[in-house]
Amino acid sequence: MSKRRIAPTERIRGQIDELFADPELKLAAVLEDVARLSVRLVIQAALEAEVTEFLGRERYGREPDSRPGHRNGYSPLTIRTTAGPVQLERPKLRGSLGRFSSRLLGRQVTKTNALEALVISGWVRGLSDRDIEAALAEALGPQATVSRSTVSRICETIRVEFQAWRQRDLSDLEIDYLFVDASHFKMHQGARSEPVLVAYGITTEGQAVLLHMSGASAESTDACVEFLRSMVARGLHPPLLSICDGSAGLCAALDQVFPQSRRQRCLVHKARNVLSKVSSHDQETVKKDFWNLFDLPDEIEPGDAAQARALGLAEDFRKTWDGEYPAATACLLDEIDLLVAHLAFPRAHWVRIRHTNLIERTFGESRRRVKVMGRLPGERSCLSLVWAVLERASAGWRGITYTPADVRMLQRLRHPLQLPEPPQEIDDETQEEAIA
Repeated sequence: MSKRRIAPTERIRGQIDELFADPELKLAAVLEDVARLSVRLVIQAALEAEVTEFLGRERYGREPDSRPGHRNGYSPLTIRTTAGPVQLERPKLRGSLGRFSSRLLGRQVTKTNALEALVISGWVRGLSDRDIEAALAEALGPQATVSRSTVSRICETIRVEFQAWRQRDLSDLEIDYLFVDASHFKMHQGARSEPVLVAYGITTEGQAVLLHMSGASAESTDACVEFLRSMVARGLHPPLLSICDGSAGLCAALDQVFPQSRRQRCLVHKARNVLSKVSSHDQETVKKDFWNLFDLPDEIEPGDAAQARALGLAEDFRKTWDGEYPAATACLLDEIDLLVAHLAFPRAHWVRIRHTNLIERTFGESRRRVKVMGRLPGERSCLSLVWAVLERASAGWRGITYTPADVRMLQRLRHPLQLPEPPQEIDDETQEEAIA
């Protein structure tokens, strides 16, 4: 299909996906560009929705009761906003009985804060129809705002996507690794920061996939159990390994909902806990010694040998630092078995499955966006914002490469846990290796 036949909104979405797919770009830089493209995307979508309302049919649609006329390409248009110029494509019509004029832009509107208000209101306030209309009317006057049906069409599309995502069937996904984390946001008047729980997984094919997101009043065991069971109710099978921070509620919930699965404590969170008990003078040395426990030489085989080596190094760590920092060594040795759980898995997976940093970094972008506001006006707004960031970011998350040897190792690990073995498509070369 030629570029000319592709809708402008689809081209903008493609640019956003390309940014996330570029491994050379840092996440923070990508999201800055995505924010600018999002402004362009929402305004362009509003223009397209106005044309759909005017004609009474979608692009390429054929409705018997629609107005005469058809779309006839686009003309370039530049809108100046306080964030810089935004390049748009104004739809052109041919054969219509009346003249089409955008209520959003008017006839000669080329500079207005209302365009940003449209995005900010939808982005921050949970895509409320009334909020978007009020923001536009406040900036342009009641005659220049978009119609209720146009606003509703834009908002309803995004709301439907979000709700469909939260209710989708998960039974087709076979997860080896399940990552669960939470970040706290202020979303209710007069209340302290409250957690937003997020789960993503690595499938048996090595693909990273965002699974679920939900708000809670507290990171309690009951709230976390309900969060996990909602995924099970939609068909999620038990993972081989779950990874989480040291939250008591989340750890207890994982053990309760997935008792057969192994569990790994996030090493990044544990490192922070240990270093918080060490003076600034020694923190760099202690930090290096901490990570040396898990960055084992290549000749150490995954499994019992690797775990035994790490436990021995942990004892050496205790002997070195227990005299000066007994609280730090006690923190390290607390549930040490959960810190070395990942060493039983394929070596190539170690660096990825020993922490929840991927979610943490993306949560950081969400917090940065809402920092200037102090509090989001409601739970729906908060979840909309976090989902928008995570859903787009997850499109660029890299998975894990599985070799035939990795597949066999994971199958051996799955067997004693009595977890069902996922179906594997093994090519001829892999089958020959398995027989040998």
